[in-house]
Formats: sequence, C-alpha cells, structure tokens
Amino acid sequence: MLEREGFVTVKQAAKLLDVAPNTVRAWGAAGSISEYRHPVNNYRLYKRNELEELIRMVHQSVRATRNKKPR
Repeated sequence: MLEREGFVTVKQAAKLLDVAPNTVRAWGAAGSISEYRHPVNNYRLYKRNELEELIRMVHQSVRATRNKKPR
C-alpha cells in the first residue's frame, strides 16, 4: 500500500542511494533526508521522489565540479 504512495523502506532507500542502511538511518536522524513513520508499526519510511531528487542534485553537483576549469 505505501509503495503505491511512493514510500520506500530503509533497505530500499539504501539500495537506491547506494549506501548502507545505517547511513540512511543516520541521515534521517540528522535531518539530512526527510523521514516518515509507518502509521501501524512505526517503521522508518522515505519518499522515493525525494530520494531521487537528492540523487539528481548530487549528480548535477559532481558534473559542475568536473566542468570547472582550473585557475
């Protein structure tokens, strides 16, 4: 049900971001990524579209850094 609404679990978020699940938890606890809670079991959830936007921003930043000419 929650997947249809665009939510993913810690494990799915970690795979999408190519990091360890504990890294996802730490980023959520630090407020670096938005964390949501399952209404029944209180598990951590993340919005897929927010994670995909984070990936796009990182890729753009990397491209911009690579395209800078040395002074």
